[in-house]
Amino acid sequence: MKQKLMTLGVGMLVMASPIFAQDAASTGGALNTKAAALLAMGVAAGLCGLGQGRAVASAAEGMARNPGAIAAIRVSLLLGLAFMESLALFTLVASKII
Repeated sequence: MKQKLMTLGVGMLVMASPIFAQDAASTGGALNTKAAALLAMGVAAGLCGLGQGRAVASAAEGMARNPGAIAAIRVSLLLGLAFMESLALFTLVASKII
């Protein structure tokens, strides 16, 4: 599974590479940065969603296995979800600035 995701990610980056090879004079220069910003936002949002899903699944499994550690797991889960969501929000802000 990990190898499939890595292959998919590399394939997406390889397919997007011709965007960066375009001449800035013929496209006005705005296409390159806008395409890069959209690509970065898509990758960040997708990986943020995958990470959050895995974190919630692992936390639910941990809570089910050890009910005495629910409070500690919940705090760690919320902190981790906040950090993951901040990645997507920072990428959104950076793509809007570009």
